[in-house]
Amino acid sequence: MAKDPLSMVFAALADPTRRQILTRLAQGPATVSEIAEPFEMSAPAISQHLKALERAGLVTRTAHAQWRTLSLQAEPLDEASAWVEKHRREWNERLDALDAHLASMKTEAAGAPTPRPAPNTPQEESP
Repeated sequence: MAKDPLSMVFAALADPTRRQILTRLAQGPATVSEIAEPFEMSAPAISQHLKALERAGLVTRTAHAQWRTLSLQAEPLDEASAWVEKHRREWNERLDALDAHLASMKTEAAGAPTPRPAPNTPQEESP
């Protein structure tokens, strides 16, 4: 598994239990027992999920007396969202270009005149 921060975030988000934990933490800090309460799994299993979230930088753990509190850290989610959005824009641009190309091919196939080249565009000489 890749160890770069973005890969770790996506790996952490790939698990539905971890996404549910993050959803809960988006409401505010919680103790480990509060996080574990809705899940029907062992404490070690919950602990493994929390460790994965911590390694990805999505959760921080603070200790105050005997209580261990978990908090959501949104910055890695922002970075993942920015990565997805950048690629979404690139693919939308590519699909728009493909759409335009297909539309011009359809127009040419229908016998409509081919659009003239823009001024200052080098034209090929006919033999």
